[in-house]
Amino acid sequence: QVQLVESGGGLVQPGGSLRLSCAASGFTFSRCSMRWYRQAPGKERELVGSITTTGSTTLYLDSVKGRFTISRDNAKKMVYLQMNSLKSEDTAMYYCYVPNLSFWGQGTHVTVAS
Repeated sequence: QVQLVESGGGLVQPGGSLRLSCAASGFTFSRCSMRWYRQAPGKERELVGSITTTGSTTLYLDSVKGRFTISRDNAKKMVYLQMNSLKSEDTAMYYCYVPNLSFWGQGTHVTVAS
């Protein structure tokens, strides 16, 4: 069955970095674009960024441009979200999503605080 398992979240100080990972299985990963979303407490879920099947094109939420980078490894069926220069407003649950299947991972929590 389809699975998306996120990992890598945690507590980090402002200005720090985290790398989130999403392990995919149960579908043809290399044929699917992938997305990262986040949802902060009391707020709606928002699209953080997306990556095409080959990784040739990425798109980002304006507020994370220049700080976050999405990448993928089709051989490993993994998608990553490198987050640098983290801010308190980046605190949220982060989710991996495959739009072709409308399928969500369970999420990994990121807290940016001193």
